Amino acid sequence: QVQLVESGGGLVQAGDSLRLSCAASGRAFSNYAMGWFRQAPGKERQFVATISGGSYYTYYAPSVKGRFTISRDNAKNTVYLQMNSLKPEDTARYYCARRRTYYTNPYYSPSEWDYWGQGTQVTVSS
Repeated sequence: QVQLVESGGGLVQAGDSLRLSCAASGRAFSNYAMGWFRQAPGKERQFVATISGGSYYTYYAPSVKGRFTISRDNAKNTVYLQMNSLKPEDTARYYCARRRTYYTNPYYSPSEWDYWGQGTQVTVSS
């Protein structure tokens, strides 16, 4: 069984930065792509960013490209999301997830993600 635990969320002002972390249990972390998603109240879950198992491929939602950076440390079984220039519209609960495959793409298909964390809240005030 794989467990994903997110941390690093909080309340910040517009323009600030936050770094989210997602620690994964289980074996062979580097064999799987990872991703970050977010969900605001009353809205559907939204793809944010994804990274392949070896970090070679990364993809971002247009709304965060240039401001957010996804990375991973396979030695620590951890994936990160560095969020800069935060905007009020970034306010959401952020989830990390493990993809069923090593490679990834920016097209969100729920069936391709097999484990999810509980999420961490990010609130950006104007």
